[in-house]
Amino acid sequence: MEIFQGVLYGFQVALQPINLLYCFLGVFIGTLVGVLPGLGPAAAIALLLPSTFAVSPVSAIIMLAGIYYGAMYGGSTTSILVNIPGEAASVVTCMDGYAMARQGRAGPALGMAAFASFIAGTLSIVALTFLAPLLVRVGLSFGPPEYFALMLLGITLVTYFARGSMLKALMMAGVGLLLGTVGADTISGRQRFVFGIQTLADGVGRVPVIMGLFGVSEVLLNLEQIGGTREIFAAPTRGLLPNREDWRRSTIPILRGSVLGFFLGILPGAGAIIASFAAYAVEKRASKHPERFGTGMIEGVAGPEAANNAAAGGAFIPLLTLGIPANAVMAILLGALMIHGLQPGPLLVKQAPDVFWGIITSMYVGNVMLLILNLPLIGLWVGLLKVPYQLLFPFILLFCLIGSYSVSNNVGDGIVMWVFGILGYLMKKFDYEGAPLILAMVIGPMMEETLRQSLILSAGSFAIFVSRPISAGFLVAAVVLLMLPLVRRRAAALRTADAE
Repeated sequence: MEIFQGVLYGFQVALQPINLLYCFLGVFIGTLVGVLPGLGPAAAIALLLPSTFAVSPVSAIIMLAGIYYGAMYGGSTTSILVNIPGEAASVVTCMDGYAMARQGRAGPALGMAAFASFIAGTLSIVALTFLAPLLVRVGLSFGPPEYFALMLLGITLVTYFARGSMLKALMMAGVGLLLGTVGADTISGRQRFVFGIQTLADGVGRVPVIMGLFGVSEVLLNLEQIGGTREIFAAPTRGLLPNREDWRRSTIPILRGSVLGFFLGILPGAGAIIASFAAYAVEKRASKHPERFGTGMIEGVAGPEAANNAAAGGAFIPLLTLGIPANAVMAILLGALMIHGLQPGPLLVKQAPDVFWGIITSMYVGNVMLLILNLPLIGLWVGLLKVPYQLLFPFILLFCLIGSYSVSNNVGDGIVMWVFGILGYLMKKFDYEGAPLILAMVIGPMMEETLRQSLILSAGSFAIFVSRPISAGFLVAAVVLLMLPLVRRRAAALRTADAE
């Protein structure tokens, strides 16, 4: 009963004119971000985060969340018409979506991508609505030891599911933890690692770091890739509705992709990219004609598009209920909530029910807006692809500088942004991921605080972490996840030695 009361209250919040406006702005910008290759939702949210400081927290988070799940919609348009994924999670859609476009079936491919996204997005929000309050009740039993162990497990999971080297991801998490210690000690109030630099007195700014790692670095990386021509198929103005046969072949893949994507979205580090690849692999394995995948199978569009949109909804569960971000975008949203004076976690629903329920119900509204937006505006989105990137990047950099400076009106924050922009560029060149760094930097201070609170409660004994069942379980899971790759590597080495 409480859930239905919460949903009704959430709709009262989400349907306020100002929140409807920010929801529309979020999904519109998200679709645009999904269409433009190379930018991505993480960079877009980082760029627009400073613009939300003057509005209420609920309006701000509704808009930023809309950018995230809106980008999942927009990425399919360029994948199908241009064979260039606007968003990383839409890479798989290129395989069969572009093949359908070359066969003159771009309309049904775009239509099915939009409907699959809407159905999966709505199903994931329904699951989020009922699962989130249950996890909140579990989270209310947590104390400082449980929170510390959970945050440690969160960092471990993000590094474990990293797309590249686990060692590199752990190194980035270590750098993030170190950055989180800069500034005033939360317990004693003493300054640490400031080196007399006034800009660092309050710590390394999250906004400049995020904008540098995800915004400036993307611009620098894309400047290397300027050149070449794109074959853009004409945007269809009719025939966007899939026929009965298309629906017959796509219904089960949409449902499978929705379930798979939702649960992979909950897992820290998995996210929409892994969900879309996994959905494509499942559909190919389940098909009676797996050899036809890549030649224009509509199941290869429906399944992955459903999975990446369902994953976007699932990612909000650990963020809203436990305060643990599941991916880089959620880490930025965690920072946004904290900047607006909110503490994500089990107490969020009690302390700020308008934010908790407003975000969830706004996603229902946003999904309807996206379905209405996507199909009629396909021609506009494709036209944007013809704008030379040389004209776009100066405006992106200018917006980054204005955003960094506007946080505290400090020129030093602009310098921090450029430092991390160059660092982010080098990280991408050498296959170091930014997500573990951002996550560790955001939750590092909270980890330190809960660690020290736990030791105060136990009079300095570390036994408190293993004497309490929940924290002990989290620590065991973290150790197992760290040891698994070593065990697998050792087993592979022994098999190789036996074969020789």
